[in-house]
Amino acid sequence: MPKKSLDGLTESMFYVLMAFCRMPMCGTDIAEFISTKTRGRLQVGPATLYTILGKFEHEKYIEEIEVSGRKRTYRLTARGLAAYQEEVARLAACVADAESERESGGDFHG
Repeated sequence: MPKKSLDGLTESMFYVLMAFCRMPMCGTDIAEFISTKTRGRLQVGPATLYTILGKFEHEKYIEEIEVSGRKRTYRLTARGLAAYQEEVARLAACVADAESERESGGDFHG
């Protein structure tokens, strides 16, 4: 079966969608949100961020709602929210699997 264009999100993509769940944002707002939310653990540079925004706009996960000079503001679409919610569920299942493995004595002893 062919893989969908954005089948599985990178960590940066996940946090970009998370930012849009809060409100419409421009690139600078998104970068600040991610840095604050992850306490500086994840820094998304302009090239990475604008590549993600381009992919998300192409996939109709976000839509541009305002242009003021070079500043472009985007908002999340229903399709983007669904992708975010699917990724949250996938990650929750991964954590639940890890927790159940640890509870059954599956800690790594290397």
